This record gives sequence, C-alpha cells and structure tokens, in this order.
Amino acid sequence: MRNLGIFVSLAACLFHGVYAIGGAMDGVEDAIQIQREQIERFRSFLGPEMEKVKRAASTPAVTFKSKDADQFAVDGTKIPDVNFDAGPSWAGLMPISGAANETRKLFFWFWPTTEPSNAKKLIFWTNGGPGCSSLEGFLQENGPISWSWGQAEPTPNPFSWTKLANVVWVEQPVGTGFSQGKPNISNDDELAAQAAGFLEQFVEVFSELKGSDFYVTGESYAGFYVPYIANFLYEHPGTVDLNLKGIWIADPSLSYGVIQQEIPALRFARANQNLFAFNSSFWDELQQISDACGYTDYLDKFVTYPPAGQLPLPVATNGTFSVTSQCRIHSRIQRAVGVLNPAFDVYRVSDTFPNLWSVLGFPRSTQEFIYFNRTDVQDAIHAPHISWSSCADNSVYINATTGAQGRDQSIASTLSVLPNVIEKSERTVIVHGLADFILVAEGTRIAIQNMTWGGAQGFQTPIEAESFTVKDFGVFGSEHVERGLAYVEFSYS
Repeated sequence: MRNLGIFVSLAACLFHGVYAIGGAMDGVEDAIQIQREQIERFRSFLGPEMEKVKRAASTPAVTFKSKDADQFAVDGTKIPDVNFDAGPSWAGLMPISGAANETRKLFFWFWPTTEPSNAKKLIFWTNGGPGCSSLEGFLQENGPISWSWGQAEPTPNPFSWTKLANVVWVEQPVGTGFSQGKPNISNDDELAAQAAGFLEQFVEVFSELKGSDFYVTGESYAGFYVPYIANFLYEHPGTVDLNLKGIWIADPSLSYGVIQQEIPALRFARANQNLFAFNSSFWDELQQISDACGYTDYLDKFVTYPPAGQLPLPVATNGTFSVTSQCRIHSRIQRAVGVLNPAFDVYRVSDTFPNLWSVLGFPRSTQEFIYFNRTDVQDAIHAPHISWSSCADNSVYINATTGAQGRDQSIASTLSVLPNVIEKSERTVIVHGLADFILVAEGTRIAIQNMTWGGAQGFQTPIEAESFTVKDFGVFGSEHVERGLAYVEFSYS
C-alpha cells in the first residue's frame, strides 16, 4: 500500500504537469482521484493510528489486587521481539480443579480490555484441532499483538477483541500446547467439565471478573468444544461465577464429514473452477462419484427454507455417518488440486505462491525458530520449557475402555447440545468463510437446516444473498438471524 501511494502521487504530478491543456487524460485523472479516495477509506477501515492503539494498550480498564494474580503478571515492555509496550497481561498454568494433588493444568494468556465500558465482559477463546493451540488465534487472528503470515515483526492489532471485552486465550483440552498433565477425557462433556473447572479457579485468582457477562468463542473443531462448554455451564448453574450470554464459532465442525465435506465438495470446486483447474476427464470422474454417492442435487433437493423434515443421509454412508472409501470425493479433490497448485491452502483456497512465512512454523521451519518454542518467550509468559507446537502430535482424547489414545466420542453439537445453548443464550453466532474448503459453508447450511431449536427445524426463510455489508466497502457476504441464531457467510475468508 505504501508503494501504491507513492505511485499515485508521482503519477498525479506527471499527469497534472504534462496534460494540463486539454482533456485527453481526464479518465486517468478521474481514476487517480478515485484511488486516492479509496486509500482514505482503507485508512479509516484499518482503525485508529498505531500510536493511539499503543497508548490504549498501556491503560487497561481492569486491574487486579490479588497477590495470587501477581505470579501470572506479564510485562508488556519485555515480550521478546515486541518492540512496543503491549500493556499488562497475565499468563501461566491454571489447574482444572481445586484439588491439592491436581496435575492437569491449562495454559492461558489473559488480556484486559482497553475500553472501560467493557470492563465487566469476558471472552473465552479456544482454537480447534482437536489439540491446536489458542496462541495461534491470539497471535494471528484476534489478539492485541499481531504477527501474522508474511509479517516481518509484530505490530499492535487495531482489531483486537480486547476492544470488545477482557479476553482469555486458553490452550485446551489437556495435551494442547503448553498445557500440562495426561489427557483423560473421551468426550466433550468431560472436556467441558474440565474447562469449567479451569474457569472456576481462574475467577478465584482474578476475582474482579466475577459476575462478568461471559462469551465462549472459538473456531474449527471448537464447533464441538464451544457448544459443549456452554451447555455444561447452563446445565450446572453456579459452578462458575460468570453470566453466560452466548457463543460465537467460526468455520465450525457442527456435524460429520459427510455433511460438511463430502456432499458440498464438488459443488464448491465447480464454483471455483478458476482455482480447481482440472481437465474434463477428471471433472467427469468426479461427477460420476457424486452421482453414485448421492451428493448431486442434495442441496437443491433437501436444503429448503423451511425444511420439509429431517434431512436424509446420502447412499454414500450406508445409513451411518461414515463414508465408504469409494465415495470420499473431498480428499480426492484436495489431493488433485494440490498437484496442480503445491501452494494450495485448504483453509483459504484463493491463496497462491509464494507461501507466506509464519513465526509459528508454517509452511516450514525448525522447532528452534518457532516463536513460542523459544525459552526467552516461554520465560516472559510463565510457560514451561517444553517443545511447543501449534497442534498436538498425540490425541487429546483417550479410549475410555483401554486408556490408550482414542477419538472424541461426542455426538455432533447440532444433534445434541447446540439447540439447548441457542435457546438459553441471548445470541448464538455462527460464521463461515466461503474460501474454506476443509469445512465447506454449504455443509454448515445443511447442519443448520437439520437442527431443531426454538420450536422449529432450521431457518424458516431463505438466507438472502449479499445481505452482509461493511460501511463504505460494500458487500462481504450474507447474514441471517432467526430465533436467537445468527449465521454469517464471508466472501473472502
């Protein structure tokens, strides 16, 4: 953008100097003026100037008197490579219960809001995986320090969620990131109980947060985590001295792979043929699989507003939620496009070369280089000296019978706890990016239309196209709200 601004300035001088006489270049001058206006709009969209962001960070709206909180204090002027005062924060390991011999502890990094009017609001953030670190979300998505892909050094984040509330980023469940102890859960009811135990200990240390309006948020596999945590808190009132108001989940796992991957996969690829540049014979092969497995026209036939009844499973599943090997069309598409475009990103299909560098180790790095694997960083945030990685190598679930590593045995949230959470919350928000192929937005629509809450199944009226707009920037997607559930699709994410 800096280079573009210089170019515009130089070009303006040239055109005004050389073509002052006559109107031969009127169109070019108009284009330059429009570009100037666009740059100004973009500056306003980026939020306040960085110096204002830095000053706000140094004056938090919440402080803590407890000596127990002091042991978690992080000096915002001494976070390695952060060349500005990020403001006070608190980080470290917190046990999941008050038991004297508790060995299981979750790592957290808590940041106070910079807005005094939001001092009694608390957001809990978790990444998905399962077993992926919330520090990724903190550093590269919604935290006060931004060190995203391609950034040479960290900068203040003008869009930090700390403008909205106090925020605690939690590495959970046990087995994730810096968190300590041996995993012992086999489902998300048990995960939720441990998260509630953590929160109970957390608000005892940071007692000024007691009674705060509380929001549970996350992304990806947090589509399981978040509704189960919220449901546990609703079903066990008084466990934690917080006032749960609602949840927010992005690109969430709400159902099973057949719903959110297999059924919508071919339709997604065809809608993005400029990025999925297959030859005609491979398209024909994919279409034959789609026809044989019951994916073709599934969305047009069954995803109606309102739905005609419970949505059937396609023949690909033989009446179960597992897909037969010959019907795994999603992985076939992903492998094929990865050959055509080695830089293909299943999370944002519009990405191309070059792969942007990331301080968290993507696309390739050594463990010594990864930011949270550095001992000076670990010391600064009271983290244990361990080999940190963004996602756990081992399962964070166990087999309840054998005690060995296992898989999550929970029922998908749309078929279990999410309806109860929607009905008891002031607002439930589901957002989904239309550039995401690992979990496809049209699959999320299927999951919503098959879910019953608030006395009806699914949305009763259609999701209006191009209904989500950003002031001065136009259409960014679609949004729809019914019976306490808000659903938003983003066009460029």
